[in-house]
Amino acid sequence: MNDTNQYLTFTLEGEQYAISVLKVREVLEYTRITKIPKTAAYMKGVINLRGSGVPVIDLRAKFGMGEAPNSKDTSIIVMEVEGGNGGVVLGALADSVQEVIELEPSQIEPPPRFGTRLATEFILGMGKRDDKFIILLDIDKIFSSDEVVFLKEIETEKETVQA
Repeated sequence: MNDTNQYLTFTLEGEQYAISVLKVREVLEYTRITKIPKTAAYMKGVINLRGSGVPVIDLRAKFGMGEAPNSKDTSIIVMEVEGGNGGVVLGALADSVQEVIELEPSQIEPPPRFGTRLATEFILGMGKRDDKFIILLDIDKIFSSDEVVFLKEIETEKETVQA
């Protein structure tokens, strides 16, 4: 039995993060995002993805990091997030996307109890690769069930407007 897991790595404010490739649908180059009024600061708006409205969130803002200017490396990771009331497809802004890596369970340590800016409930563990740590995110726990419901409503409203 092979317990190796694959993760998509990306950067935010110079730190390397990763999410399970099983959550990732695709990676897009930065594109125009339609702003939605009266939404949370981390909610950037929606993009049109092959006729469907996909909410886009700024992970930097969600994690309380400083805002970064968009660059040629800025990407949107389209993923499926599970909440209490089902899943929602959303895009997450990343400073850059690196690669898909494989990590064995022996390369993953439990989340630290202190010293990170992220709440540890969002962190699955710390991957070790080439003497560097990669913060493995639990993307489903980053969003509360209320936020997932709200994002689902935005997705539905955008599709209704486009119909």
